Amino acid sequence: MPEWLLKDENYTPLSDKDTFINKSILSLIGILSKIKMQGSNQESKYYLNTTLKVVFTILLIVLVSIAKSFIFIVIINVYLLAVLSLMQAEKIIGILKASFAIAVFSLIILLPAAFMGNWYSVIMIPFKTFATVTAMGILSRSTRWSSITSALKRFFVPDIFIFVLDITIKYIVMLGDFSLNMFYSLKLRSVGRNKSKYSSLSGIAGTMFIKSKEMAEDMYAAMECRGFTGEYHVSSQFKCTFADYIYITINIGMILIFAYLG
Repeated sequence: MPEWLLKDENYTPLSDKDTFINKSILSLIGILSKIKMQGSNQESKYYLNTTLKVVFTILLIVLVSIAKSFIFIVIINVYLLAVLSLMQAEKIIGILKASFAIAVFSLIILLPAAFMGNWYSVIMIPFKTFATVTAMGILSRSTRWSSITSALKRFFVPDIFIFVLDITIKYIVMLGDFSLNMFYSLKLRSVGRNKSKYSSLSGIAGTMFIKSKEMAEDMYAAMECRGFTGEYHVSSQFKCTFADYIYITINIGMILIFAYLG
């Protein structure tokens, strides 16, 4: 037998940093898990009609935007925090993180106005921003995507807008899973020192573009075969429960407070 076959092969690969790949994988996992958890969320015990939530959330944001009374903004924030306290701890932390971050950012942006004597904007806008982001966070984290699209149809939103929103969310999940598998394969094939990890990002982006094009063509063919005309139909009937009537009463009270405070 040749002598080289009898020798022990002790290959020790050079150490290398996988920070880029690991961060990309963790960020993708975080985004996909949030979307999938939101899409498969069970309705809370304080179930409310989705159409009412969408309508009154939009109305609340409009009232907050045009309000000039600081007392009204404080009342809205207290009300939103009370609603937020009924949710799960993980959702509360996620919503408050986003709300505080955006409110603090708006405060930093408006600090130069304080030196010019415009304290009204410096105080009002961060509180309005906090209320707006919190209201949208409560809606998005307590409602399924399918329920939101159904509510948009009841709200006479054009079908093309609902179609784009629905398909975009599904494609984000599908392409996210595909890119996550590509990052896994890149990490497994990077044995030893790999100096071309950053340059492989362009290859992943190009492959994802080709994959998305193929998926779009397949989806178009499937919709054409099934006779999809781009119209959405709502099959469930509109029903209000006791909790819905309480929710309507509270929001009517908010409108009356807004009218009273000007």
